[in-house]
Amino acid sequence: MTIVGIVGAGVMGAGIAQVALEAGWEVVLHDVDPDAIERARDSVRQGLARRAARLDLDDDSIEAWVDGRAAGLRHAHVLDGLATEASLIIEAALEDLYLKRTIFRALGAEASPEVILASNTSALSISEIAKATDRPDRVLGLHFFNPVPLMALVEVVPGSSTAPETVERAEDVVRAWGKTPVRSADRPGFIVNRVNRPYTIEALRMVEDGVADVVGIDDAMRQAGFPLGPFELMDLSGLDVNLAAARGVWSGLGEPARLQPSRIQERLVATGRLGRKSGAGFYRYADGRRGEVDPEFARRPGRPLGADKIRARIEAAIVEEARFAIDDGVASPDDVVTALRLGAGHPDRFLATL
Repeated sequence: MTIVGIVGAGVMGAGIAQVALEAGWEVVLHDVDPDAIERARDSVRQGLARRAARLDLDDDSIEAWVDGRAAGLRHAHVLDGLATEASLIIEAALEDLYLKRTIFRALGAEASPEVILASNTSALSISEIAKATDRPDRVLGLHFFNPVPLMALVEVVPGSSTAPETVERAEDVVRAWGKTPVRSADRPGFIVNRVNRPYTIEALRMVEDGVADVVGIDDAMRQAGFPLGPFELMDLSGLDVNLAAARGVWSGLGEPARLQPSRIQERLVATGRLGRKSGAGFYRYADGRRGEVDPEFARRPGRPLGADKIRARIEAAIVEEARFAIDDGVASPDDVVTALRLGAGHPDRFLATL
């Protein structure tokens, strides 16, 4: 049985573990927090049970399927043990360059030369992470999307020294796990976090300009076929998480005015209004359920833009950023379209305009 090592037992690490187990791989999971390991075990088992329920199996077969795959999950107490067992190691730790470089330095010292070392980072430079090892040719990014078991996209990100063979082997694994790989250059935001950045930035700008309101924008974009409105999306993912990504892309690209983070979002994060997880963001939440729009954002402009103009303004900003990214060599046009379809849920009607 092929073995994958996973460093970090949070939401992303547990999701990646579940996907690997479903594909018949053995998983060795490492985290410095024993409680995180136990939470990951519970999360993986629950996820496997949900998957099995959709496989048209009888009750006994469901239990056997779940038990069989869950048995492939083990815990490595130290990085050394994980590094010597796995043929692929995926780091899914916190988004901190120093931490990731520390992990990769340890992995690089112990893992044999043929082991692929991958980071699940959504924003940090793969080339900078790879500098911590003596074999940067075997390091690359594998950026999974949350929730990992449901999202089909994986951004495959070679660093400046990654060997072509490493990329090809990693893409083969991604396909074997039932995911769709798209290749991105090692640039700020990769594909989705860069090209889709105007979805929220432009929406915030319209509120700042007083030409549209939160509910009107969300309604307009859902009616246009997007799965969530921009403000619903920020509340769900966390305003702090979204703002950190916005800052990273903006600074990494040289602080272009078109992607400057919003002062509204800066203020909400500074006051602890982080969205669903804090009970308040652009909307109010109770018991995990969304309620009314926050009173601060309930007032409608005197002469608001209509839904068609809201949609056109946001879509035009995304198209512009897609063209910038393609011209910058971030990804091919086809991979940009695939990434936005699978990673952001953009409707085919809109994607046909890219």
